[in-house]
Amino acid sequence: MTPQNTTMPAAGSALQAPGALMAAEILEQPEALARQLDLGHADIQRLAATLRTSEIRYVLLAARGTSDHAALYAKYLIETVLGLPAGLASPSSLTVYGAEPKMEGVLWLAVSQSGGSPDLVDSTAAAARGGAVTVAVTNAPSSPLATAAQYHVDILAGPERAVAATKSYTSQLLALWLLIDAWAGGDGAAASVLPGHAADVLARPEILEVADRYRFVNHIITTGRGFSYPTAREAALKLMETSYLAAHAFSGADLLHGPFAMIDEDRPVIAIASPGAGGRALSPVLERLAERGADVCLVGDPAAARPANHVVPLPPVHEQLSPLLEILPLQRLAHAMAAARHRDPDAPRGLRKITETW
Repeated sequence: MTPQNTTMPAAGSALQAPGALMAAEILEQPEALARQLDLGHADIQRLAATLRTSEIRYVLLAARGTSDHAALYAKYLIETVLGLPAGLASPSSLTVYGAEPKMEGVLWLAVSQSGGSPDLVDSTAAAARGGAVTVAVTNAPSSPLATAAQYHVDILAGPERAVAATKSYTSQLLALWLLIDAWAGGDGAAASVLPGHAADVLARPEILEVADRYRFVNHIITTGRGFSYPTAREAALKLMETSYLAAHAFSGADLLHGPFAMIDEDRPVIAIASPGAGGRALSPVLERLAERGADVCLVGDPAAARPANHVVPLPPVHEQLSPLLEILPLQRLAHAMAAARHRDPDAPRGLRKITETW
């Protein structure tokens, strides 16, 4: 249940209000995560058993938009948990340019909410012709992408009608974590705390204070290291598509290069610090931001905060699972800032729920 001072309508409120669809779907995430754990885990374990016998040497991940950030998260998991090299594919190499690379020993992992974009469907088919094992991770088991792939993982997020993806993103993250954990021989038990923690995070008021502080800014930077970097990218996308502000996401390492020159007190920085190695790697970045006098909102591990930071603390979980909680207050931030700026996040200008690219 959300706090009384939230600007987010309750899940059961009338859906005619601007932003009500997005608000309701944000609040559905604890239920969606529980459903994935209860109903989807067994199928994922069976697929993982198949992958263990498939002599996979390399993983290519194909996705667009929000799903691309879920794929980036999976890349970190695959490399650190499985010890396999992983890369983000360029579907246009196979579609626009007609390449037919040799893909024996490759797992082609396509991630999409709708499973409807032609470039993902066609590139998945091309990967299969090249000898890859193909897996689609979608919220649409009857979609063209699910049909094109050899195997399918249903993220079980339920219907998502808001243009800005929220519950489908966290359900993608969980499905990918469960798949890679099971591939490595795990039982998925560490994820059992997520539905309860997600409900707690969504009830916390701190991010609404940040939304009020940042409501009139036109530029925001988001940053993180390791597992939190995909969160930084997804947060920037949510702010851009709902509030139309210029949000730039950088790895903490990249931020310290050229982009650091644009940091000043008028350009807030949202820093995502997970517990673990990624948060520790972000520490020098936070020190530099403090020296610069930047207005920093830190989301995650409060131990990483500096005295001048606004802090949105999160429950401690394994670093691999922290992105599933980190994005929740940032989704609420995007919704609250859109409302404060008199935007309707359910109908972002120029956008559609299903984006078809070639």
